[in-house]
Amino acid sequence: MKLRVLLLALALGTGPALALPQPEGKVDMAEVLKPGPLPELSFGPADGVPVVEYASVTCPHCAAFDKNVWPKLKAAYVDTGKVRYIFREFSRNPLDVAAFTLARCNGDDKAMATDELLFATQDKWAFVENPLEPLLTALRPTGLAHDKGMACLKDNALIGKVRQITETANKVVNVQGTPTFVIDGKTYGGELSVEDFDTLLKPLIKP
Repeated sequence: MKLRVLLLALALGTGPALALPQPEGKVDMAEVLKPGPLPELSFGPADGVPVVEYASVTCPHCAAFDKNVWPKLKAAYVDTGKVRYIFREFSRNPLDVAAFTLARCNGDDKAMATDELLFATQDKWAFVENPLEPLLTALRPTGLAHDKGMACLKDNALIGKVRQITETANKVVNVQGTPTFVIDGKTYGGELSVEDFDTLLKPLIKP
């Protein structure tokens, strides 16, 4: 009977609204938003609803999100001034540390574009036996020369700051996997869809 009623409601356009994605945990948003050791990779106005993404450049799910969801989310919420989107580097392994270090060494103003290039070329460098040279090759279009890249990978101070972002994420957010999103003091794991963001963000955005 319940199934029949539900089907009838859907047919009449009176079915239930899409269910909210279920959070994995709760966090102190003020703690999450505290500045880290490197300039924030953020987009949108300072007074927009804050959305924080923790992502790894060797994570296929993160690459898929960056390709399929982020452009639509940016157009609908960031470019319209509704959301302040913050991208945080979460290193799951030494290759992530190296890649994020190179992206930052390329310039904080170019770091996000460099990370997006790494997502787009992930299959060419992240899953090969000896990834260093393919990684450096992938970054050539950004203007990062091989010699500079090798020097960057010896910058222990910068490497320490990249690692600190992950350490803080583990301490404050308890990231269990990537991507992880923090919205309104709640954490959500996995590839959220644009529709998921709609259901989460619309109640938080001032008319």
